[in-house]
Amino acid sequence: MGQWERFLEPYKQAVDELKIKLKGMRAQFATEIEHAPIEFVTGRVKPLASIYDKALEKGIPFEPSERLATEIPDIAGMRIMCQFVDDIGAVVECIRRRKDMTVTEERDYISKNKPSGYRSYHMIVEYPVQTIHGEIVIPVEIQIRTLAMNFWATIEHSLNYKYKGDFPEEIKVRLQSAAEAAFSLDEEMSKIRDEIQEAQRYFSTYKGDSRDNLGKSGKGGSE
Repeated sequence: MGQWERFLEPYKQAVDELKIKLKGMRAQFATEIEHAPIEFVTGRVKPLASIYDKALEKGIPFEPSERLATEIPDIAGMRIMCQFVDDIGAVVECIRRRKDMTVTEERDYISKNKPSGYRSYHMIVEYPVQTIHGEIVIPVEIQIRTLAMNFWATIEHSLNYKYKGDFPEEIKVRLQSAAEAAFSLDEEMSKIRDEIQEAQRYFSTYKGDSRDNLGKSGKGGSE
């Protein structure tokens, strides 16, 4: 195993474990209350090319080290997607209360978005990973955002690679306009939240009833 593989292995373990735990949060919400603020969870370890770019940007050596781990705290990253803007606060509070990780930093890019239009809530947590060599505390960035915010951020990220961060003025203006449109969509959906959730409950119940009826029909036909 190479030095980078050894260095990144605990990060991969942290991401795998947090995927299970955060998805478990979603399941608990769904069981205990009518609305689960977590829509879905994803996670990844930064590819080496991205780590190299970040190290170059920060002026630090591109080599596995404690300094690199400290100055690039998003090598391990999780994303939590929510349906509504209000759900983000509920998820943030749940993460703050957890005993299996420690929140070390929070950045609210929702109430105060970036100039580009980017919106998301970022948390850096320290998560202890148990290895054969003992416990290693891994920094993990958790981004919490709505589906609309995530759609915009994904497009902006792709364009950023194409233009290396130097967007043509027209693209920059259109991206800012699209970010505002995405946030307006979130705000409008929040205004009819009760109706949306009632429709979703009805749809879930209807699907369950349909399955039950199909199962009974199938059983009846085979007897």
